[in-house]
Amino acid sequence: MQYGKNRVGKNAQIYDPVTLGFPSREYLGTKNFPGVTIGDDAVIRSGSIIYCEVTLGDRFQCGHNVLIREKTVIGNNTSVGTASIIEGYSSIGNNVRIQSMVFIPTNTEIADGVFIGPGVVLTNDRYPPTGKPELKGPVLEEDSVIGAKAVILPGIRIGKGAAVAAGSVVTHDVPAGKMAIGSPAKIRDMPKEMVRD
Repeated sequence: MQYGKNRVGKNAQIYDPVTLGFPSREYLGTKNFPGVTIGDDAVIRSGSIIYCEVTLGDRFQCGHNVLIREKTVIGNNTSVGTASIIEGYSSIGNNVRIQSMVFIPTNTEIADGVFIGPGVVLTNDRYPPTGKPELKGPVLEEDSVIGAKAVILPGIRIGKGAAVAAGSVVTHDVPAGKMAIGSPAKIRDMPKEMVRD
């Protein structure tokens, strides 16, 4: 099913049922609005819904039942796992790996080379459900790694090459090259096995 004006790149594989260009609130009931832009060699699996004004780079892949909301930009060679939700107004870089059942809220920034394990929850509302002072998701810098089922609070910055251990709850920024572990997370040196070259 398609809404709006969609552009699909060469050799894209889209497996029904998939919804492309679903209208955001401001486009409900209209026909001529910008849909989704999909790069070359993409793979979009059945059950996925991609909203309008989304841009997916070359060689993008997603699992089944993925939801990507409006005004999200995703780079090249990035994959999004089954049943993950990206709530929109977010940017996701190149070579990012998002595993299954991940939640990414509005206004989140994810840089190149980030790995996000299964069941991770990123948040954007400091004092829910007020939305005050603003809805601001985390910033995950280049090559950072987020372990399975971790929770990262609004506006937290995970530094370049930093890591968050599985199951951790991150309430403060994590410096580049360090690891956050525990609930609430404490900062530790990166295990030598995890240091990226």
